[in-house]
Amino acid sequence: MTTDAALRHTPMHDAHEAAGAKMVPFAGWHMPVQYRGVIEEHRAVRTAAGLFDVSHMGEARVRGPQALDLLQWTTCNHVGKLKPGRAHYTALTTDRGTIVDDLLIYRLDEEDFLLVWNAANHAKDFEWLTAHARDYDAEVRDVADEWFQIALQGPQAVAILAPLAGETIADLKYYGFDRLKVDGVSCLVSRTGYTGEDGFELYGPADAGAALWAHLLEAGADRGLRAIGLAARDTLRLEAKMALYGNDIDETTTPIEADLGWIVKLKKGDFLGRDVLARQKLHGADRKLVGFELGGRRIARHGYPAWKDGREVGRVTSGTFAPWLEKSLGLVYLPIEHTAVGTTFEIDIRGRREPATVVETPFYRRDR
Repeated sequence: MTTDAALRHTPMHDAHEAAGAKMVPFAGWHMPVQYRGVIEEHRAVRTAAGLFDVSHMGEARVRGPQALDLLQWTTCNHVGKLKPGRAHYTALTTDRGTIVDDLLIYRLDEEDFLLVWNAANHAKDFEWLTAHARDYDAEVRDVADEWFQIALQGPQAVAILAPLAGETIADLKYYGFDRLKVDGVSCLVSRTGYTGEDGFELYGPADAGAALWAHLLEAGADRGLRAIGLAARDTLRLEAKMALYGNDIDETTTPIEADLGWIVKLKKGDFLGRDVLARQKLHGADRKLVGFELGGRRIARHGYPAWKDGREVGRVTSGTFAPWLEKSLGLVYLPIEHTAVGTTFEIDIRGRREPATVVETPFYRRDR
């Protein structure tokens, strides 16, 4: 059992404790799971804005004459199409076409990239990429300890950040980023997030994180900004059907199966797992990750079995009672013949089978 003393702390750790957050172990870190309650925090992000400490995420810098070639080989999206100042969502893939991890790649310059991946996979991802880098003229450097990462999400995000970062922040495109002074702190500011809302992710020097966190909360208080914990981050991302590694995707699933075919760019040339993914794109996968709703308020948790025509056909990967939509919903891999919207099946919830229906996703889509 990991003790609190053995867990790592983000730059904002003391601020979370001072605010009365409930702290829990998460991926080797001591993190806030909630402040005032999941429902209140979730709704604050949907109606106003939320501030998330995501400094536990892993970061690596990839530089050199063949940095692009290395990333083209190890990930499935088309890194070559990124211009400096643009980022994209992608996955590290195995030679079986399965997912080592999902991540963001930021193109800082022609031969300079920032990679941001899941905290629980940081050591694994770094080792994976470093091993492949031996064949390329490229340096892979672990920079996770150098950065804070703060996410500002919600319909009030622009109004809160603009006075601190400049009015041009409103012009930043989705998946675009810029290097800006935010309240005097040099930051990389990207228009990205994990909630389904408009917003930004801010990266800056670790020693400046605590002060900026406090100033952001103060600056956004009149617009309803609240500190948000991991629990609401999970319900928000699920409503928006954003995959969670270890639940919805892992090294047994491919991007095609996970309904992430849009990040698989076959025309870019060869990459790890391309042959498998090309076959799945051409002929279709045997299964697919779909969204479902339950009729009542019972929750289908991760691992609960799904049944169709008297046999088990899959297991729930994520499930919750969605605070904004006020529905019990989730994600599940089903055989491809049972994935059409409107298909009914059953989920075994602690010994009782509940009717479920495949629905369109994302479950929640913000007004543009």
